[in-house]
Amino acid sequence: MTPPNLNRLLVLEEAVRTPDGMGGVSLVWQPLGSLWTNLDARGGAERLLGGREVEVKKFRIITRAAPFGAPSRPRPEQRFREGARVFDILAVAELDGAAQYLEIWAEEGRT
Repeated sequence: MTPPNLNRLLVLEEAVRTPDGMGGVSLVWQPLGSLWTNLDARGGAERLLGGREVEVKKFRIITRAAPFGAPSRPRPEQRFREGARVFDILAVAELDGAAQYLEIWAEEGRT
């Protein structure tokens, strides 16, 4: 396998829910660190979200592998950020048999 070109620095974020003092919760995205990635667009579609049409783009993201449970290993319900762009992580799997890289499927535009 040819090593992927990891040329995009994305920030891995995790949702933190805190009480808002009025019986609800407030959602804040906390940065966990930055990972060098390869970002590859894989298509898109329009969906009805919250009563309006939103364009949702699908991406395949490759990054270096990390052990299960490590804070640097992306997982579903986390997201990547690049400036104002946000990529919601849908699935994560090993890309290669040697488990050197991770393949991450994500969508931009859902939130």
